[in-house]
Order: sequence, then structure tokens, then C-alpha cells
Amino acid sequence: MHVEFLLEEESAQEALAKLAPQLLPDGCTARFHAFQGKRRLLAKLPERLRGYASWLPTDWRIVVLLDADSDDCRALKARLEHAATSVGLFTKTAPGFRGGFTVLNRLAVEELEAWFFGDVAALRSVYPRLPASLGSKSAYRDPDAVRGGTWEALERVLQAAGYYPSGLPKIEAAGKIAAAMDLDVNRSGSFRCFVEGLRALCESE
Repeated sequence: MHVEFLLEEESAQEALAKLAPQLLPDGCTARFHAFQGKRRLLAKLPERLRGYASWLPTDWRIVVLLDADSDDCRALKARLEHAATSVGLFTKTAPGFRGGFTVLNRLAVEELEAWFFGDVAALRSVYPRLPASLGSKSAYRDPDAVRGGTWEALERVLQAAGYYPSGLPKIEAAGKIAAAMDLDVNRSGSFRCFVEGLRALCESE
């Protein structure tokens, strides 16, 4: 099996590349495509999926992952679904015969960094000066509900602990944190939904 990941930026590519050994079954290969921004990915997605639909091998799968940001999640997800179904590709939401599907559309709510807040142990293994109480603080208890942008929140938390005084290097941090994450303990609902969906995708016929 092979999985194509369509992602909006390089930090997501770095994180997924580190998570892939835990996420994918043995022998499964993966390729990661970063589109230099959400708007660019959304603009190019219909054409990209149309191209896949014309030649996709039966053992290939496609994952589309976007940050929800402040967008309406239902509307954004519907846009992703339409891009796939309009070219004849089955999705987890709109599967084919016997529930089989080829495309998994998922959103990180509100940004990828929420997934990092969902695993405080991973954050502290990379940045040990972070307080052990981080996950119990009201502002971070629900990673998908962090206010004011999770990227900015992560930068503030790390800088308060003495890291990255000149600014958070998103790609570097994403790779380090993702490599330390435990798939089964994350408190982010959108991360758990992503993992569940990817496992189902890899089992789909």
C-alpha cells in the first residue's frame, strides 16, 4: 500500500513524516506534498484529485489535511468532500461498495499545533523546562479550543519557558514534537479523529 499526503505547509509535512512509522502499517510507503499554504492547496486540489482519479492504482490512498483556522469546519470539510466525489473518488464520508474508500479528508482544529498541545508529555520530552501542569491549565485543557491561534500559543508557552526568544521555528519544532508523540494518549479530538480515519483508510478495500 502507498499513501499520498496532501498538506498545506512544510511544518505539517515534517510532522506527518515523523508520525508515519506509527500511523501506517508495515510495508506501507508514503509521499508528502506541501502546497505552500491553505489557499494554494484548495485551489489546486480539484485538478490534483482529477489527475489521481485517472490513474490511481488500487492499493494507493490519498489523505488531505488542512488547518481549520477560523473557517466554518462543516463548509470546509464539504468543500474537500466535493473535490473528491466530483471526480469519482470515494471518501470516508461518502464510501463506495462495502464501505470502501480511497480519500480521507481531515481538519486540524484549529491548527496543527493543537495536536502538540494534546500531548504534553511529548512537549516536555522535547522542551523539559515546560511546566508539568501545562495540560491542566484552563487555556490548554482542550487543545482544539485554544484561543488566538495554536501556533501563537505554542510560541508564547515555549518562550515563557526560555525557548526560541527570537521566534518559533515551525518546521523544526513540528518535527521534534511529532517524533515524541504517543498516538494513543493525545487529548486533541481532531488528532484522534485523524488517527482513526487513517487507520480505517489503510484497512479499506
